[in-house]
Amino acid sequence: MNISELFEKSELIPAIVQCAETSEVLMLAYMNLQSLQKTMESGYTWFWSRSRSELWNKGATSGNTQKVKEIFVDCDSDTLLIKVEQRGVACHTGNKTCFFRKLGG
Repeated sequence: MNISELFEKSELIPAIVQCAETSEVLMLAYMNLQSLQKTMESGYTWFWSRSRSELWNKGATSGNTQKVKEIFVDCDSDTLLIKVEQRGVACHTGNKTCFFRKLGG
């Protein structure tokens, strides 16, 4: 599959980041073509920041890096699942995963 095909529906696609060892969901971020290309070239995750309108390399300043092990595309070719080796925590709040708050009772 040509990776540019992933961005035919939208300039940004969701990327679910999962721990390769435990399968725990660590975070959800968005990628554009350039961030996916940089991820594939470097072997570390790059995303598109919707709030800052710029590329960001996960862990570049915090040291909490994500080494890419595998990348999967969903059946509709509009979402990525990225399995990583997480160094440190995934969430900017200091939590292991971004999914630490339970909704409801």
